[in-house]
Amino acid sequence: MEAFPVLIRKDRKAIRYLVVDDSVFARKNVAKMVESFGGEIVGEAGDGCTAITEYDRTLPDMVLMDITMPQMEGIEAAERIVRAHPEARIVMVSSVGYQENIVAALQKGARHFVQKPVKSEILYEVIKYVMGDDAAVATPTLQGN
Repeated sequence: MEAFPVLIRKDRKAIRYLVVDDSVFARKNVAKMVESFGGEIVGEAGDGCTAITEYDRTLPDMVLMDITMPQMEGIEAAERIVRAHPEARIVMVSSVGYQENIVAALQKGARHFVQKPVKSEILYEVIKYVMGDDAAVATPTLQGN
């Protein structure tokens, strides 16, 4: 996997993520990517209902959420999370890249969309963009000066 400069919050702590996908493989893949960017996985969920509960429990900096899931779709979960937490940063991650799904997700409060299969360089740039001024690239401290 390609190495990326570490992304951190302005307070110098790791960006905290909630990863939501009904596929364990997809969750682990996305989790591995964000950890390679310096992120911390604070929760995982396999459906929209659990995503809402996990968001309330962990209050992550960012949610990476699939659209198509059992119990509750990602778009509805995103809408409910944003209604309760207007500051929530949700990025939809889905292979169902139909224009109407993307538009619906953005109208319901998602901040961005990433097409599956997820490419780490695209996910990195989207995270940087969505975090905006609340994120920084970690600069290594010089030792011995």
